[in-house]
Amino acid sequence: MGHTATPPPATGGLTATEHRLANGLRVVLSEDHLTPVAAVCLWYDVGSRHEVKGRTGLAHLFEHLMFQGSAQVEGNGHFELVQGAGGSLNGTTSFERTNYFETMPAHELELALWLEADRMGSLLAALDEESLENQRDVVKNERRQRYDNVPYGTAFERMTAMVFPEDHPYHHTPIGSMADLDAASLQDAQEFFRTNYAPNNAVLAVVGDIDPEQTLAWIEKYFGSIPGHEGKQPPRDGSLPEVRGEETREVVEEEVPSRALMAAYRLPHDGTREADAADLALTVLGGGESSRLYARLVRHDRSAVAAGFGMLRLAGAPSLGWLDVKASSGAEVADIEAAVDDELRRFAQEGPSAEEMERAQAQLEREWLDRLATVGDRADELCRYAVLFGDPQLALTAVGRVLEVTREEVREIAAQRLRPDNRAVLVYEPLANEAEENEESGQ
Repeated sequence: MGHTATPPPATGGLTATEHRLANGLRVVLSEDHLTPVAAVCLWYDVGSRHEVKGRTGLAHLFEHLMFQGSAQVEGNGHFELVQGAGGSLNGTTSFERTNYFETMPAHELELALWLEADRMGSLLAALDEESLENQRDVVKNERRQRYDNVPYGTAFERMTAMVFPEDHPYHHTPIGSMADLDAASLQDAQEFFRTNYAPNNAVLAVVGDIDPEQTLAWIEKYFGSIPGHEGKQPPRDGSLPEVRGEETREVVEEEVPSRALMAAYRLPHDGTREADAADLALTVLGGGESSRLYARLVRHDRSAVAAGFGMLRLAGAPSLGWLDVKASSGAEVADIEAAVDDELRRFAQEGPSAEEMERAQAQLEREWLDRLATVGDRADELCRYAVLFGDPQLALTAVGRVLEVTREEVREIAAQRLRPDNRAVLVYEPLANEAEENEESGQ
């Protein structure tokens, strides 16, 4: 095995070593003998941003196909073997990656590694029209259940299309369109797999009660013979101006339980100090029941039943600040929006108080430490920083970077970015029911 181990920094006792196989697979190991479990996390550097127009949804489709059998594991065998050994597993797709993960009793680690290697190396041998059609229908049904047939279900898709221009790689969401899913051929799927599901396009993290030497030997044994692939093209450029320069707005009338105000603000790219400052700003403004917007809209004005402001971190495009307010019965969206803008203006002028800053930093610190404390989440973060930023060690020092941000930096990023001309606004209006229509007509 051609590999180098990087001496880890001192980060509260957490360490990670890095290795690379001759075929390009990057491996990150982190020992943790607190409990007798081991987590395996495999990130492929492929998400919806790598898709082309007319063939959206392939990354998410493969998230499902990867659980539908390979050369040596038929049908649902992957699930059956992992769960039969006392483990848990899943996979997810985003704009920027597709990941697969198992958490196993430590003595079953070899099984998880063999399973991941088998489908990386031999999925194409089992991929046929029947399995493609089956999972195409599963994904289309998932779209109906999660997007098309639930209240506010299309909000994320609508907002993404508003925020990112038509030809932007982040314009469409990972779920893909029904038309593109129908149009995908077996040849399209095979080529997509060959290009993206290669060892040199992946990072494998193993965290927990492991013997590093034995773990590396297993990884070399099962993954080492899988050939790399050199045909992948880099994702299209996702950069955009820092500020949109205009507000865009859409009003949707649907069967929803209440009016809603949603907005997406363009924020700095993930991995920057400015992104950490923006995260702290949104935490003060809308991160829970102690936040400013919750206090103003829910407690004081009573114009909303829920109010939150969170951050979708993106590395290859501007991150998004996501405002989500559900209105109280009878409340007007215009009044809610005016109150939101009032709070944002005040925050841009004054910034967070010392107490708010301390509370927000403590909240983000706790969230980070919670993720690093569990073997599965730590494996995921190590993969994330390796794939998106080239250095898994950054996951172990993220807390420190959040704590270094100053109150003035938080105020500045809010003043620069949380402005009406830097957002897309989505308003939901419930369809009038028969009783309301009768009341309006005087019947």
